[in-house]
Amino acid sequence: MGGISEKQRKKKIMRDIIRRLHQGLSVEEAKQRFEREVGSISSTEIAEVEQSLIDEGLSPEEIKKFCNVHALLFQSALEKTVSKEESPAHPVHLFKLENREIEKLTAALKEAAGKVGGYELSGLKREIKDLLARLKGVDVHYTRKEQILFPFLEKHGFFGPSKVMWGKDNEIRELLNKSLADIEGVTTEAEFREYVEKTLTPLVEEVEGMIFKEERILFPTALEKLAADEWVTVLRESDDVGYVFIQKPKETEALVEEFRKFVVEEPSVKEDGVVSFPTGELHVKELMAVLNMLPVDLTFVDKDDRVRYFSDTRDRIFVRTRSVLGRKVQNCHPPQSVDVVEKILASFKDGSRDFVDFWINHRGRFVYIRYFAVRDREGNYLGTLEVNQDITGIRKLEGEKRLLDERG
Repeated sequence: MGGISEKQRKKKIMRDIIRRLHQGLSVEEAKQRFEREVGSISSTEIAEVEQSLIDEGLSPEEIKKFCNVHALLFQSALEKTVSKEESPAHPVHLFKLENREIEKLTAALKEAAGKVGGYELSGLKREIKDLLARLKGVDVHYTRKEQILFPFLEKHGFFGPSKVMWGKDNEIRELLNKSLADIEGVTTEAEFREYVEKTLTPLVEEVEGMIFKEERILFPTALEKLAADEWVTVLRESDDVGYVFIQKPKETEALVEEFRKFVVEEPSVKEDGVVSFPTGELHVKELMAVLNMLPVDLTFVDKDDRVRYFSDTRDRIFVRTRSVLGRKVQNCHPPQSVDVVEKILASFKDGSRDFVDFWINHRGRFVYIRYFAVRDREGNYLGTLEVNQDITGIRKLEGEKRLLDERG
């Protein structure tokens, strides 16, 4: 009574070891203490320790800085862990299949890096550029992990991956871009050797290190935490991001279809004024504010050609008054253009078209006008959405402005 469990004891020691690593303890000393005082440890316990360090105030940046050291520290213990069996259609199995293909690319890069001296430099450069271009496909793998798997882990209280591993993913993306850019400037064997040492090798090490972190820490933790229905949702939403280096197994379609039979995703309005969508919820006041804040003017015409709604944006391009609500859309246009309106609506109704666009100069502004056929899940025509946008400024954009540029 009153004592701590063996699991708690190990986690307490691990926290202390990691904190001391951050304070300057050598990796070798840390490994010796780990093997002496902790021994075996599960991937979930490692994830829990890193999460607890974040909760205690250790910044995600600091953990990201040392997470390669952490992985090395726990490697011998993790390699003894037996992973759970996954079906061919399981998201983790698909992640691992992609990792096997990624390893083929890193192995090919290491082989190419060792060819200098006996091969034509221009040919080596072409080979490496081709391999790097293919390796950029890891972005799909990382995006699927970040946008689908991380949110489910967060629902179970694990924020570490999204705060730490995402940062490492971005470092790999940057190293990939740098590797592709720097190879262009290599003109001599000496420059090639320097490129391999300072740019290519660090990239390969980080990519392979990420595979280890995923398969020994991230995936086992996710397998333990996520329920079966959550994995089906991960599988279903993975189609939105896509796969890389592999073909999606046919079994995934069967699982997703089975899921759709039991999960009806229809919007509803709750008593408290909350509109519930399959992708989230908004209070009616929030929904109206969002629609009015969009940088476009919206007008919806129902299946009977009557104007039912328009957004009340601050700088509307074309005048809309509430008197048009319920009016036939044909009566909202001058006689010269009614036949065109009729043709567009008829093509939407018969299914021959889903989209029509125009662009005009209007009072000094360049305006993009788009019409969309609105249909339900069964393809039934519900009406037409008109979207008008002032793209005068958009047409002048050049180069890039990234989110990080806002740091000043």
